Amino acid sequence: MPQTIGNTAVTAPATVLTRREGRWIDGWNAEDPVFWQAQGRTIARRNLGWSIFAEFLGFIVWQLWSIVVVLLPNAGFTLSTTESFWLISLPSLVGATLRFPYTFLVARFGGRNWTIASVLLLLIPATLLGIVVQNPETPFGILLLVAALAGFGGGNFASSMSNITYFFPQKEKGWALGLNAAGGNLGTSVAQLAVPIVVSLTAALTFNLSLAGWMWIPLILLAAWGAWRYMDNLSSAKADFAGAAAALREPHLWVLSLLYIGTFGSFIGFSSVFPKLIADGFPEFSTFQIGTASVTLAFLGALVGSLARPFGGRLADRFGGARMTIVAFGLMIAGALSLLLTLETDDFAVFLGCFLLLFIAAGLGNGATYRMIPSVFAARGAATAGDPMTVTTQRKAAAALGLISAIGAYGGFVIPQVLAVAQSSTGSYAPAFGAFVGAYVLLLLMTVFVYAIPRPSLAGHRI
Repeated sequence: MPQTIGNTAVTAPATVLTRREGRWIDGWNAEDPVFWQAQGRTIARRNLGWSIFAEFLGFIVWQLWSIVVVLLPNAGFTLSTTESFWLISLPSLVGATLRFPYTFLVARFGGRNWTIASVLLLLIPATLLGIVVQNPETPFGILLLVAALAGFGGGNFASSMSNITYFFPQKEKGWALGLNAAGGNLGTSVAQLAVPIVVSLTAALTFNLSLAGWMWIPLILLAAWGAWRYMDNLSSAKADFAGAAAALREPHLWVLSLLYIGTFGSFIGFSSVFPKLIADGFPEFSTFQIGTASVTLAFLGALVGSLARPFGGRLADRFGGARMTIVAFGLMIAGALSLLLTLETDDFAVFLGCFLLLFIAAGLGNGATYRMIPSVFAARGAATAGDPMTVTTQRKAAAALGLISAIGAYGGFVIPQVLAVAQSSTGSYAPAFGAFVGAYVLLLLMTVFVYAIPRPSLAGHRI
C-alpha cells in the first residue's frame, strides 16, 4: 500500500525490521530510502544522540589529567617537567592503542551493549583519580597508572564511530560521523573549563581536587542508563577482520594515517598540553577569578577545534578533501610558525591568538582528512577493479576509518613528549614548534603530490 511522507506518496518500504529481546534489530537497511524516511532516520538519530553523550564523557575522562596536572601543585604535589608531561601524554598513548580492539567490539557485543560497558569502564579512572590526588605522598608510579586508565575514554571514539557508521546511509555518514566526533571532542574543552570552576568553588572548605574525577560519576551513570534504555544493537554490524587486514596492506592507509596524526594528533596533543603551556609561560593568566570561581582560558583551544571539525568535513564535501587538508596544513604552518617567532615576546594575547589559529586549523583538518578516507578507497577501487563501490572496496574503507582514527591518536602522545624533550634539553619550547612547522610542511607537500594531483593509481581522481 502506498503511504505519504510529507507531501510525497511512496510505496511501502521493502525493509522490514524484526526486533528481539535486548533491543536487537534484524534487517536494518539504511540505504532503503522509503524505510529511511519512514522510521530509519528517527532510530538512527536517537542512537546518535546517546552515542555523542557517551563519547563526550569518554573524552572528558581521557583528558582529565591535562587540567589536573596543572592543579596538582596546589594540592601539595611536586612534579618535574618530565613527570608532568608523562601524566599528560600517557592517557593518549593508552587510548590510541585501545582504539584498535574497540573498533571491532561493536560487532562482537552490539552497539548498545558495548556503549553501556565502555561508559561504565569510565567509572574506574574517574573514581581512582579522586582517590590518588588526596595524598601528596602518592607515589608517581600510582599516579601514572591511574592516568593510563584514563585511556579507556580514548578508546571509546573508535567503537562509537564504528557503531554510528552502521546506522546511517552513505550520503549522510559524513555529517553524522562529524557530529559524533565533534560532540566527543568537546569533552576536552568542557573538562578544562569545568574542573577548575568546581574545585575552586569548594575551596572555601578544602582544596577538593578529588572532585575533578568524582564530579563526572553521575553523568557516566546517566549515559549508561540512556544507552540501556534508548540505544539499539544491529545484527547487521559484523566484525570484518579480513577487511581490516586488506586495509592494512593498502599503502594509502599509512599515508592517510600520517595526515591524520598531523591533524587529529595535533588537536588532541595540543589540547592536552595547552593548560600546562599557559601555566608555564604565563602563570598570571593560567586562571582568573569570576566571583569565587577560577576559570582557565585553556578550554578555548579544544572548543574552537571541536567546533571546526564538522565544518572541515562539510567543506571537504564541497571543495574536495585534499584541497581542504592542504588549506588546514597551511594554516597550521602559519599558527606554529607564528608561535615560534613570538614565543619569547611574553605577549599572552599573541600567544593565545596563534594557538587558537592552530586549533581551528587542526579542527578543520580533522574533518577534511577523515572525509578523504572513503574517497581515497573508492578511487583505489575504480583504479584496480573498475568500480569504486565494490564490496571489497567498501569493506576496506570501513575498516580504514577505525584503523586510521587509532593511529592518528598517537599524535596525542608524541606532541607532549616532543615539547617535554625541548623544554628539558634547552629550557624552551621553541625547538619543538620548529619541528612542528617542518612536519606540517612535509605533510602539506605529501597531500599535494599524492592526492591533489590526479594519478593513475587513483583512477585519475583528484581527492
